[in-house]
This record gives sequence, structure tokens and C-alpha cells, in this order.
Amino acid sequence: MEYTRSREGNPYRGMRTLVMGLGLHGGGLESVRYLLSRGAEVTVTDLRDEKALAPSLEKLKDAGSVRYVLGRHRIEDFEQADMVIKNPGVPPDSPFLRAARCIETDISLFLAASPARLTAVTGSKGKSTTASAIHWALREGRNRGLLPGSASLGGNITRSPLAFLETLTRDDDVVLELSSWQLGDLRDRVKPAPDRSGSRPLLKPRCAVITSIMADHMNRYGTMENYVADKRIIYWGQDREDATIAADDEWGARFLGETPGRPLVYGERPLPPGAAGGWLSGPEGSGYAQLPSGDPVEVAPSRLLLPGRHQKKNLLAAAVALLDLGLPPDLIRDALGSFPGIEHRLEFFHERGGVRFYNDTAATIPEAAAAAVAAFEPGPVLVTGGTDKDLDFTPLVRAAARARALVLLAGSGSDKLRPLLDQGGIPYRGPFDSVDEAVKAALEAASAGDTVVLSPGCASFGMFLNEFDRGRRWKEAVCRLA
Repeated sequence: MEYTRSREGNPYRGMRTLVMGLGLHGGGLESVRYLLSRGAEVTVTDLRDEKALAPSLEKLKDAGSVRYVLGRHRIEDFEQADMVIKNPGVPPDSPFLRAARCIETDISLFLAASPARLTAVTGSKGKSTTASAIHWALREGRNRGLLPGSASLGGNITRSPLAFLETLTRDDDVVLELSSWQLGDLRDRVKPAPDRSGSRPLLKPRCAVITSIMADHMNRYGTMENYVADKRIIYWGQDREDATIAADDEWGARFLGETPGRPLVYGERPLPPGAAGGWLSGPEGSGYAQLPSGDPVEVAPSRLLLPGRHQKKNLLAAAVALLDLGLPPDLIRDALGSFPGIEHRLEFFHERGGVRFYNDTAATIPEAAAAAVAAFEPGPVLVTGGTDKDLDFTPLVRAAARARALVLLAGSGSDKLRPLLDQGGIPYRGPFDSVDEAVKAALEAASAGDTVVLSPGCASFGMFLNEFDRGRRWKEAVCRLA
């Protein structure tokens, strides 16, 4: 049931709100700040205790009056709240949510109020890099005076868009990275087209970009169809003024065949007759794109700062979106050629004794770790493993055969991986339940000229707070010991 917002100009003043899941990534924190600034009464509830949530609690100490219920959830708090702000990590079938009158998220609050042009990016892997590259080029366009306003980046990339909502105008661009969980939370708020109600869809991106689709979060979804069903929500609210950009593969064909937006494809091969989108010109070639009303143009240089063919495809997807948004090809090409990548995604951060170290902690599925191995020639010293998400490790085992050496982190995923490695005759060191021990093992295996990359192919829970904590602790240990 939805709460009726009747307070003219400020629907939240005096509202009893409950933020479910403060977390450590900023979504809950910014929801609290936003609601307090709008005059709402705010209660925060989280299963974690004060110690685990200390970084977020410290940031809220001067935000205003907040009531905290930590280390547990209480059903009466949900029953008494006018509105519950849900963390995307909370399963939608939670019995506490069933007691709520109205459920929102930081993303839905943002979308309801933002006046800016929106580009939304989802996918299994590559979405953070693609979203960041689009934002990078949009900012460069403004640096050159080609676009008015500003460009902002938020969403699943660990910055809540509520942090910059109050500054936005119609001249601005916002790029949102959206996970399947964040999209699933919008399911009841975005009607599949055609929507005859006459109301504007809550989520209507000018460009919807879908990067590579691979099995992920099967411990929550059970099947690929359930998982992909949430991804599809990204384009439900579009019309022919908007564009959907998807890969030249089986899933992409399904998306492009059903989107109400204009379909644009990207991939390895030249465009088929009648199609529009982008392609790569050979193994080491540039990226090209063509819109329905234009000629082929070069939009990505052959040499990029990011290693790996998969990264070149991510930047090609970004280029197609940028071209459709109206940016000139030379600006797109220059901006993507200077894009340095982002933290935790094949991030180069240290070199010592001729050994280069990378942090790819965001590679949380086996296919992503396999792509990291393929990005380096010769193969790297691979630090991998962690917690299983009910995924198939075959792609990682095949890639591990190319690795210079293999170091395992402890966890249920590594327990599942070890028999497959033994069966394939692939040696490994570990598993180690200490980051320091994993770094020492990698250093013993590496020689001058080698690359060492943390690319786990698994979730982080158990040894770490989250994947970003894993990446930070990896970098700290390498810089301290190498």
C-alpha cells in the first residue's frame, strides 16, 4: 500500500519514515540526510550493530535527530512507519516489508524528483566501467563548452544520487549504474509499455545501456530468467525518443527485440543490414558506430588505457550511447582514449621489482575472473576464490590453466573450485584466510615482468565486509609487503 503524499511542495514533512538497512555504501546514509532535510521523522533499522556500522554512523552524527534500532528489526517499526526506505540487498519477500504501508528506495526517491536527462546502465559485468566512461565523456563535453549544466554519476557505483539531487536542473546529465536488485525494487513503479494510464514512468532513461549478461546472484534468483527479468525493467518506461543499447548476443537480441525504445546494438562484428549501433574493427582495431540517420564514424581509438578486450567492448557500448546523446565523434574518441578506468575494476595500483599489481575485486563471478586472465599476455599470477553464489566455476577453471600461478582465498567458492582444479591438474597455493598470506604467496610465485591480479570470481562475504573492503585490503597489503 502506498502512502498518499498530500503536503504541497514537500511531501515528506512530518512523515514517519523508516530506513531499512543503513549499510556502508551510502544509499541508506543519503536517504537519512535527504529525509531529514525535508522535515521527515527518521528511524534507522539494521541487522548490523553499532560497531559494524561505525563509518556510516560517524557521518550522520551531525545530520540531525535520528532514532536507531540496530542489531535487529522490529515488526512494530514497520507497521507504524508511513514510508519504508528499503536497502536493495534486502530480499523483497522479507516479512518486515510485508508489514510496510509504502516501500521506496533511494533510487525511487531520486527518480521521482530529478529534472535531469538520465542515462541508465545495467548488466552483469562491465556496468561500472561503462557508466563511468559515459560520465567521463559527458564531463569532457562540458569542459569544452559543448554542453550546458553538469554531469553526475551515481547508483550502484556506491554513490547515492540523493547526494546531488538538490543541485540538478534540466540542463544536467545523470548517469546511474543500476543493479538487478535496484531495478527489481522499481518493478511495481514502472509499467511495461504501452502504459495507458497517461502518467510518466518513474524510470525513463534517455539511454538504457545493458552490458554483458552472465549468471550471477543465482543464490537469490534461482534461474537466469528470473535474474534477467529484473534487468529488463531498465527499458520498460522508454518510448521511441529513447534508445536501448545491448550486445550482439542472445540476450541482447531479446532485449533489442522487445524494447519500446530505439534498438542499438554493439559487438565484435560489423552491423547487419538495417541495424544501428557500434562494432570493433578487428582484434586490435578502433571502435566505430553508425546511427540510423548518419554515416559510420570512429568513436573509440585502437589503443586504450584499460587492458582487455572486454573493456574495449564496454567502452564501445559507452560510445554508442554518447553518440546517440548528441556528442560529436571526435570528442567521444578523445575522451574514451584518455579514460583511466575506475577503482576495483582491473585497477593498476602498484609496481615493484618489475612486477605490476592490479585490483579487480569487482570481478565477483567466474566469467569476470576469466576475462581478467585473458586481459594479460602472458597470463598473470591470479589471486582468486572466496564465497560461492551458486555459480558454475567452469569458465574460471579453463582460464586458470593460462595463469602464471594460482593463489586461492578461503571460502565456500574456493572449496567448490579446488576439486575442479585438481581434476584438471592445475596447481594452486592456499586457500589462505589472510590477505597478507595470499600476497606473500603471490610474491613468491611472481618474477620481474609478471603481472599479479586479484580477480576473485566470487563474493567477498566471510573474510571481508564487502567486495570494496576486499579490494582496499588487497591494495594495502601489497603496498606494505611488496
